[in-house]
Amino acid sequence: MSELPPPAESASFQQLLEQLRHSSSELNAADAWPVEQLHSMSEAGVLGWLIPDEFGGSNVSNADLTSGYEQLAAACLASTFVLTQRNAAIQRIVRSENEELKKGLLPELATDSLFATVGISHLTTSRQHLSTPAVTAEKLDAGYILNGEVPWVTGADKADIIVCGGTLDDGTQILVALETCTEGIEIAPAVPLMALNSSRTATVRLSNVFVSLEFLLHGPVENVMKQTGGGAGSYTTSALAVGHAANAIRLLRDEANRRPELDEILKPFADEHASISSDLALAAREPSDATSHLSAESMRQRSNSLTLRASQACLAASKGAGFVASHPASRLVAEAMFFLVWSCPQPVVLGNLRELACASNYGI
Repeated sequence: MSELPPPAESASFQQLLEQLRHSSSELNAADAWPVEQLHSMSEAGVLGWLIPDEFGGSNVSNADLTSGYEQLAAACLASTFVLTQRNAAIQRIVRSENEELKKGLLPELATDSLFATVGISHLTTSRQHLSTPAVTAEKLDAGYILNGEVPWVTGADKADIIVCGGTLDDGTQILVALETCTEGIEIAPAVPLMALNSSRTATVRLSNVFVSLEFLLHGPVENVMKQTGGGAGSYTTSALAVGHAANAIRLLRDEANRRPELDEILKPFADEHASISSDLALAAREPSDATSHLSAESMRQRSNSLTLRASQACLAASKGAGFVASHPASRLVAEAMFFLVWSCPQPVVLGNLRELACASNYGI
């Protein structure tokens, strides 16, 4: 690991947070994309967090990464979400044994001169009910032929590289670094979403796309996602939810400063946030020692619950003004819904549904 100070102690990182807070509302515009935010992240060294020193990065610790995500999400969820999808691609490139490809990609990915993203949800949570794989891979002597649809690709029309998965006839899977200029790739228009439209999330269609062996990252192996780390319900997703909750609580505190009667509402939220944030930091430092209440699933369910409730409390405290689309409270409520569907394992979904149904009142 590098000897750089943790993100929270870096002056450049604190300056970045201030910039993100001031520019976050700009990402509500139609056809927005966080190009300026990503450039600012590059200047602050954030884009190199997962990249080893030898390739121009800083390779921060897991604890510092989690803390950094939490603070970034509190400043601007949209650009931080895009960052996590970029970093998910980088994580799988870094862990590849394809050294030549790493030498070619990672130095540029340490800055904003190259943008990578992931198309792997069909290997984890999305379209798992289908009888045939969403993306099939056929082995050739010189590489693979990919066919199918890759759903939920963030920044698809802005990406130079998509880390994508495919399934072979024998059930084994591969991950490849797919150049978006490759023949046979069609990027659909971005899907209109409830929130975070600046993520430009879209479906990518693959029609007889040839990928040479030089772009193979992992596999073929069974369940390639288990071989490459991360995945649905990781501590990263919880960090973003906790950061988003912090933003809602900050706005609720602003209302309480004008209306002291809200103090009794603010304090429980602030205390719960402090507790979850502390537990998340502990789990990120020592993931192998995490007890049941610090497990990835437990942290995600608690974080989801907090940001859903805190954002709605922020809206209620803002009264009618908060219901106006341009008001921060309105955006926070819509963004909070994202955590119910993003990379959300079924046990977490069921836990949140039970809470919404007040199932504990009925012994469920």
